[in-house]
Amino acid sequence: MIRVVVDAMGGDEPPEVVLEGIARALEADADLEVIVAGNEEVVVPFCAKHARAEALVTTECIEMGEHPTQAVRRKKDSSIVRGCRAVRAGEADAFFSAGSTGAILAAGTLVVGRIKGVSRAALACAMPGVDGHMTTFLDMGANADCTTDMIVQFARMGQAYSQVVLGVENPTVGLLNNGTEETKGSESVLERHKALAEAAGVNFAGNCEGRDILTGSLDVIVTDGYTGNVAVKTVEGTAKFIVSALKAEAAMSKRVAVGALMVKPALKGVAKLLSGDAYGGAALLGLKAPVLVGHGATNPEAIMNGTLTAARCVREDLCAKLAQAMSASQA
Repeated sequence: MIRVVVDAMGGDEPPEVVLEGIARALEADADLEVIVAGNEEVVVPFCAKHARAEALVTTECIEMGEHPTQAVRRKKDSSIVRGCRAVRAGEADAFFSAGSTGAILAAGTLVVGRIKGVSRAALACAMPGVDGHMTTFLDMGANADCTTDMIVQFARMGQAYSQVVLGVENPTVGLLNNGTEETKGSESVLERHKALAEAAGVNFAGNCEGRDILTGSLDVIVTDGYTGNVAVKTVEGTAKFIVSALKAEAAMSKRVAVGALMVKPALKGVAKLLSGDAYGGAALLGLKAPVLVGHGATNPEAIMNGTLTAARCVREDLCAKLAQAMSASQA
């Protein structure tokens, strides 16, 4: 049995949304046990109705607007901190929450701990591409400032994630830049390019541009957390703009309205891909155990898939493979 802690109090939606997602995950995976962390009135009744669900009663909740590190240190009995403690104590194999990304990163780092040799954990997600190809993109925002060594570590961790979660045999790695030429970019990007090209075990394919994030031409794309967060938010904003623009045009023209109605199923499919619900959110790579972060504005499907992805990371020994990659790089 794989045991995953799921934070019932995390996210912008009511706990009932999380609980429904947990129920779906339990139905989908007969070898899964879920430890449900949260307020007594939320988790105890739910766990009483599900044989493979166990209640982890907590009395505090970290809100989205709180300072992450301070909240983690102050709210010792929060669902995020207690969930990560259960993983560290060996009572669970992985942790998943749609709560505050900063708090999950802080708790993951302080409580679960980093793999030996990893400077910083990085947020990674699977971005959709052409013909169903998925690209692992990191860092999405965990580290605004990154050294060259950190970028190389992100590349190695991204490759391991691509292999384990996405099933890519020998992932290619691209460095996000303002051009594909190896002589282009800032001084820091030029330094990163040189280091990636010389790094043992990194299948480096050179620089790439923002448009390559969704083309599926690469298996892994690395950048610092500041640039990565801007890029991901731009993709999300573009998707919302297209949907809004189509609705506005459809409201002004009957012909456009008919056309929009015809392509509506396809648009829903594209929106679903861009939402990240298929994998439940992002993974914090570089920790000693799988820790996954879901979208705040989540839904039952995303909770289910995030829980199942956490279990898959455990079964496939993702963290052990990350540790192996880090160890090999230091040999």
